[in-house]
Amino acid sequence: MRATETIYREMLVAYAKRRGGQLQEDCDLSVRLWAAAAQIQALEAQAEWVLGQSFPQTATGVYLDRHGAMRGIVRQAPSRATGQLTFRLSNVQTSAVSVETGTVCMTEGTVRFRTTEPGTIPAGEISVTVAAEAVEAGSSGNVGAGTVHVLTACPVAVTAVTNEKAFTGGLSEETDEELRQRILDSFQRLPNGANAAWYELTACRHEGVAAAKAVGKARGAGTVDVYVSAPDGIPSKALLSELQIVFQKSREIAVNVQVKAPTAETVNVAMTVKTAEGTDFANVKTAVEADLAEQFNGKLLGQGVKLAELNSRIYALPGVENCHITAPVVDLAANDKVLPVLGTVTVTEEA
Repeated sequence: MRATETIYREMLVAYAKRRGGQLQEDCDLSVRLWAAAAQIQALEAQAEWVLGQSFPQTATGVYLDRHGAMRGIVRQAPSRATGQLTFRLSNVQTSAVSVETGTVCMTEGTVRFRTTEPGTIPAGEISVTVAAEAVEAGSSGNVGAGTVHVLTACPVAVTAVTNEKAFTGGLSEETDEELRQRILDSFQRLPNGANAAWYELTACRHEGVAAAKAVGKARGAGTVDVYVSAPDGIPSKALLSELQIVFQKSREIAVNVQVKAPTAETVNVAMTVKTAEGTDFANVKTAVEADLAEQFNGKLLGQGVKLAELNSRIYALPGVENCHITAPVVDLAANDKVLPVLGTVTVTEEA
């Protein structure tokens, strides 16, 4: 794209060739030519932008969404992280204590969570654990165990709250680069109504599906097993039933299709971390746990877990000077039927 000055100088040269003389730059015509050059430059910038939006390799935002729509691909919406909150009393009570649905708690970093079901601490007991989700959708809700401990609206007699396990499954809206890759992949793996690409694309179009893998001849000739995952990991029975109906209506004749949940492969992670000078280890530990919780989601279906990639991500976190993964000791191989799921996370400070 030419600069305004370049266009203006080219116009002066063209004028001189036709008229046989140079224009004075402070004359009225020179001012008019400069204004025209500025408008031409704006038109060229707009034309270049339009050209970029015309191809999925360079389109962005809503225009990339439109390229996806032509391939039957929709940008994946953000999802909330889910987990459990445990509410505790300081002393046993003579009557039951209720925890209402919608009770909000948060981390010190003000990431908020709310209960999605009511809970009751019976008389004579001191705690109850209830299901909860992040208030805001996105990966910010993926937090490590023990990080939710601030009561914003304290239920009567409840004095403490915590999450004994990490909140996982929170996904940010699919980025342009992630969507672009799926669109380009759809050209390389053209669905034809019978191949693996068609089964996977059809499954991923369904709301609530994070990833899908199709296995042909899974139970012999004429059979296809479609493994799907949800944003937070293993899909619900309801989701599997919905997809089974979809494939029952659209499958090939004489092909037996079964929609299945993958096998969860628990990955326990342990590591030592050396923090940078002046960095608080507790903050680094929380960041490491949150990053791991974000990595392990439904999109990992059929993918392996490589220690080098884990180490690289942790090393790139602010405040981490060095890190060493002690578990797992080997990579987890990719398997279309397996979904890696984060288990325990142990982060210790390097002496």
